[in-house]
Amino acid sequence: MATAIILLQFAIVLALIFKGARTGGIGLGIYGMVGVFILVFIFGLKPGHLPIDVMLIIVSVITAAATLQAAGGLDYLVGLAARFLRRHPTHITYLGPLTTWLFCLVAGTAHTCYSLLPIISEIATNSKIRPERPLSVATIAASLGITGSPVSAATAAVISTDLLGGAGIELKHILMVCIPASLVAIIVAAWVQNRIGKELHEDEIYCERVRQGLIRPEQDLRLIDEMIKNPDPKAKYAVLAFLTGVVLVVLFGSIPTMRPAFMIDGELHRVTMPETIEIVMMSTAALILTVSRASVQTAVKGNVFDAGMCALVAIFGIAWMGDTFFNGNLAFFKDHIADIVTHYPFLFAIALFIMSIMLFSQAATVRTLYPLGIGLGIPPLALIAMFPAVNGYFFLPNYPTTVAAINFDRTGSTRIGRFVINHSFQLPGIITTVVSIGVGYLIIQFM
Repeated sequence: MATAIILLQFAIVLALIFKGARTGGIGLGIYGMVGVFILVFIFGLKPGHLPIDVMLIIVSVITAAATLQAAGGLDYLVGLAARFLRRHPTHITYLGPLTTWLFCLVAGTAHTCYSLLPIISEIATNSKIRPERPLSVATIAASLGITGSPVSAATAAVISTDLLGGAGIELKHILMVCIPASLVAIIVAAWVQNRIGKELHEDEIYCERVRQGLIRPEQDLRLIDEMIKNPDPKAKYAVLAFLTGVVLVVLFGSIPTMRPAFMIDGELHRVTMPETIEIVMMSTAALILTVSRASVQTAVKGNVFDAGMCALVAIFGIAWMGDTFFNGNLAFFKDHIADIVTHYPFLFAIALFIMSIMLFSQAATVRTLYPLGIGLGIPPLALIAMFPAVNGYFFLPNYPTTVAAINFDRTGSTRIGRFVINHSFQLPGIITTVVSIGVGYLIIQFM
């Protein structure tokens, strides 16, 4: 009887996740909260841990990133990256993905890649390189940057005190594992993708568009000139202010003794990493406003702030629902699957991958499933190595970055296949996920 009730709860949770995902935007959070209501008021489960730390970190980081955008800092960085990529067009399949990865690593959100994708596409097209090759890896690399970023919501969720932070995991551990693992994975995926598909001049769709006059190779060089903007030189000060904040977060996370400590009831209590990120990044936002004189009204109207606030609401509802369900039935999971998952940890990585497909959010996936992983006794370092598995939302080609990449490719080489899941992003996505987890496991053997 108890098993039937748990399965019913699980079915309700999945149904609400699907409903929220189909609704889009803040729908995940809204329907996730409906799930909390059902689990608590109807099934009598104790409410799970509300992800306050993660939500506040999202607010602080997105505020800093939004002020950077309002100050023209993102445009300034895009201009620098575009000029660099244009000087090395033949290596665009490697340099394009590495650039989007670096952008997202620093900014903590994959949405910073939107400005780079059309530039990558046009440079590839003008170099007679199949745009699908760099675009597909660049889109995946943007997501992979989140699971190594010191200021992303997903990383904040992992090191929060009620998850791996409570097990002694610091920011430095995530950076030491995920950054090199991601870098190796991107290079491997780019090497493979560079050999996928027909050459551009042999692609039927491209040739047909050229014949129809939709693409005019001899005139397209001007498109890149139009894309490479000349932003306000003062924007570089906003960039320096933002990078200063990121460096401080890395330093305080890597060297815990740098964080202030206080004696409370005879015990030494150090400022936690979530508190540190919140203080530093909100102060960084103030510094950006000071050096750039950017408008706060402009900041809240940008797509960075909009996407961040949607993520905040989504995590509020969906993560609370997941935590309530898994912790409320933890004894059941320990009795039935603890031994299996402990002996075959890759099964938990598969669960993370599948859940991320449904949730469309790395942070929400972490908050939903990592409590279960901790409860099942999976080693904290193993959970760090599995961190890239939360990037599985590329599996279905409906995430905004993948849709944008398809639309930016005027040649038509980046596309969705006849069976939907056989799209341009599938192979690089699977390669980067498997390779990054594998390299991560190798790294933790030496930690």
